Amino acid sequence: MRANTLKWLAYITCIGMMLVLLNGALVTKTGSGQGCGAEWPLCNGKFVPAYTIASMIEYSHRAVSGLVGILVLVLFIAVWRHVKERKDAWWYAFIAFLFTFIQAIMGALAVVLGQVPAVMALHYGFSLIAFAGTLLLSIVLNKWSRGLDDNAPSDVYVSSRFRTATWIVTLYTYFVVYVGAFVRHTEAYGGCQGWPLCNGEIIPELHGTTLIAFFHRVAALILFIAVATLAHFAYHNHKQIREIRIIGVCALILCAAQILSGAWVVFTLGDENAGLFAGLFHTVLIAGLFGVLCYMSVRVWQMGKR
Repeated sequence: MRANTLKWLAYITCIGMMLVLLNGALVTKTGSGQGCGAEWPLCNGKFVPAYTIASMIEYSHRAVSGLVGILVLVLFIAVWRHVKERKDAWWYAFIAFLFTFIQAIMGALAVVLGQVPAVMALHYGFSLIAFAGTLLLSIVLNKWSRGLDDNAPSDVYVSSRFRTATWIVTLYTYFVVYVGAFVRHTEAYGGCQGWPLCNGEIIPELHGTTLIAFFHRVAALILFIAVATLAHFAYHNHKQIREIRIIGVCALILCAAQILSGAWVVFTLGDENAGLFAGLFHTVLIAGLFGVLCYMSVRVWQMGKR
């Protein structure tokens, strides 16, 4: 398989994985999780479901996930056969394949078990890892098709402190993703009315959905501080590494936009159409932030090995 063809296959698969994330968010936001009943892989006992809005939304999510799963498998086999000189590409393809398979199982469990919030949050988290795998693979195959490598100049070095900080922020971002997914699947959006205050208070009475929503806001605030600090050191302490500086700025922009989109979600709680769009945009931004931080985590490891 030609390098350019393989690169475009990776691009299409990455876009498809983003559509899986968006479709999953659409299922949750529209309450269509039980649109096919408690059956999987059939939908209400049929291969082609009845034409109800809920069943079509849920069934389209399954169809898109199945198609993307096939693309991930084809991409994994193609990388294994044709890109043997890039072990990192093989690992990214394997991660994408493994977590696509796991998230499919979690999706089936979510249907059978009746949309348990913890299971749904895990389902989303595994889907996000699969997306990050396809994103990193797309970047690697783009470099491979152009004859580039990841070798940095001999005078470029990333300190162990910065590497460790990058990995911690990336892991914490993944934790915040789970908290946000739990908010979404417990329908705790309305636990905090208004923004930035929660129910008109800096610290509201912590119980029920208010506790869940407020905890998510605090976690998101800590994330913004962590990403801003990381971006500061990436930009000011690595002036000789343009790539790290750019990634740091991108991470900060995405994190800030993600927080503002969260505020947008709160302000559009009473508007189904605007609220749906805000929720989907929020999903895109957090996926982009996690993907960018995963790439930075890999690059600081590669540049710090010397």
